[in-house]
Amino acid sequence: MKITREMVAHVAQLAALELTEAEYALYTEQLNRILEYIDQLQTLDLRDVPPFRNWVPRPQAYRDDVPAPGLDRAQALRNAPLHDDQYFKVPKVIGGER
Repeated sequence: MKITREMVAHVAQLAALELTEAEYALYTEQLNRILEYIDQLQTLDLRDVPPFRNWVPRPQAYRDDVPAPGLDRAQALRNAPLHDDQYFKVPKVIGGER
């Protein structure tokens, strides 16, 4: 599979990103290099390699589930592109145009 500029543009649109032509070229090239590396990895004979098991204990990965203070309303709305003083405003996504 080869990544095209159109594929990068589609993902950018889904992520609501505005990219320059230089960024389209850069990301297309980088993604294709990643796929080429994956193709190289897939040629390796791993039949005699045992599956990896994480043998390092990770007690810090788990913590007690305790309530913690949340954000106040102003902090929660601070970075929202659209809001009034109390709620997030989002485009209608069900039922067509409003």
